Amino acid sequence: MKNEHVTPPGCGEFDTYEIRLQGQLDAGWTDWFDGFRLTERNDGTTALTGTVVDQAALHGLLRRVGDLGATLISVNVLTRADR
Repeated sequence: MKNEHVTPPGCGEFDTYEIRLQGQLDAGWTDWFDGFRLTERNDGTTALTGTVVDQAALHGLLRRVGDLGATLISVNVLTRADR
């Protein structure tokens, strides 16, 4: 059996995340969220999609969500098929 090192999602270099928020934010908030792409969904939520360099950057981004007062719905690591 080959012993290969597999990095679990969320632990790799430059992982892509989708963060879902309640409410709709327009593209004017892109700079506030460090260049993440904002997509308004039909269900009244906003999806923020982008890459982070490490977990510290992810936590900083989540603090911005908290500072905004937005309701956090989910945080997901996207696989290549999801992008």
